[in-house]
Amino acid sequence: MSDHFTRVLSRPEFIALIAALMALNALAIDVMLPALPYMGEALGVTSENERQFVISAYMLGMGIAVLGFGPLTDRFGRRAPLLVGMGLYIIAAIAAVFAPSFAILLILRFIQGMGAASVRVIATAVVRDRYSGREMAEVMSLTFMVFMAIPIIAPGIGQVILLVGDWHNIFIFMGLLAAAFWIWTFMRLPETLPEAQRRPLSIKAVFDGFRIVFTNRVAFSYGLAGMFLFGALFGFISSSQQIYVDIYGLGVYFPVAFAAMAGLMAVSSFTNSRIVRRLGMRRLSHGAMLSFTGFSGIWLAFALSGFLPLWLFFSLLAVVMFSFGWAASNMNSLSMEPLGAVAGTASAVFGFIQTVGGALIGSYTGQLFDGTTVPAAMGYFGMGVLALICILVAEKGRLFGVGEQYAHADAIPEAGH
Repeated sequence: MSDHFTRVLSRPEFIALIAALMALNALAIDVMLPALPYMGEALGVTSENERQFVISAYMLGMGIAVLGFGPLTDRFGRRAPLLVGMGLYIIAAIAAVFAPSFAILLILRFIQGMGAASVRVIATAVVRDRYSGREMAEVMSLTFMVFMAIPIIAPGIGQVILLVGDWHNIFIFMGLLAAAFWIWTFMRLPETLPEAQRRPLSIKAVFDGFRIVFTNRVAFSYGLAGMFLFGALFGFISSSQQIYVDIYGLGVYFPVAFAAMAGLMAVSSFTNSRIVRRLGMRRLSHGAMLSFTGFSGIWLAFALSGFLPLWLFFSLLAVVMFSFGWAASNMNSLSMEPLGAVAGTASAVFGFIQTVGGALIGSYTGQLFDGTTVPAAMGYFGMGVLALICILVAEKGRLFGVGEQYAHADAIPEAGH
């Protein structure tokens, strides 16, 4: 990037801004959890399952809209689509305060998710604009660390807001925080996609961009591997309350156990950012995936045998979650590395695949809950095996960085550097 960009936005502020933007997505989901019963009661929804539509409507809106924001940001640059999308997020959040019915609330949450899609797509594309290779992996790890810290604090923030007011204030909080980030973005984030590198917004150009993404073996294989990883994670999250409370009887300590796992993943991402330049994305992600799959298999074996006390379950899960942190952040970078010329479209495709595909896999795994941890363990182990297969396809059967020179050779001409 140009010296002008470096002067305008320092590296620490750049990382902080991107992390803040990415955090808006996690916050919009997790801060709502304590308020679902109150929202349902106020809007005449008695079914606990129907209340969950407040979350799924947001996810659906985001998952669909990412495909649109990809070509838009490759055509018009990063700033304008990002600011428009964030504005949509803010308007929908504030409008939800005045929603007269549950149906209207769900429509507004869908629209809020569509606005959030701009952040999901463009934050990653901006990182790819400025960085590449191991430096990009380091930056992505630091932003991912903040993203994973949100589940630790967001439910608590929602609970505190409910102590001093009703559920409407949560939407006000989301809207005001997003407005503050909008101002920060408007004032400090310059355009990172030069005019010369922008792609036309014709049907042919859009489909050509998607073709580039889908036909790049390395990038698409790592994108699919990320989908399987997030599918395993979503499957565990969907049944985590039942596992911790119904199986292990943690009761009110369930949020503490949940936060501990999220915190471990944040620590994993931070340590990855410290060592990825020295060891490389492939060594770390491939080793982490072998650990993820191996320890998931051990967990599954103990679960099937019927012997899985809390200390053993938690110890195995801790290793699996730590491995997830290393694998996910590096594979996200590896999927984007060869696609600098179509970073917006690539981020959109992978965002759609990982959000929608991961949610569908996770929902199916969660519905298999049978009073044991076997379904969750099978989800982790099975998805780990599939992710490893994707990695082997990406690297032509070579692991631990043997193919790193080959991948970089692919990346240079396509990225246009």
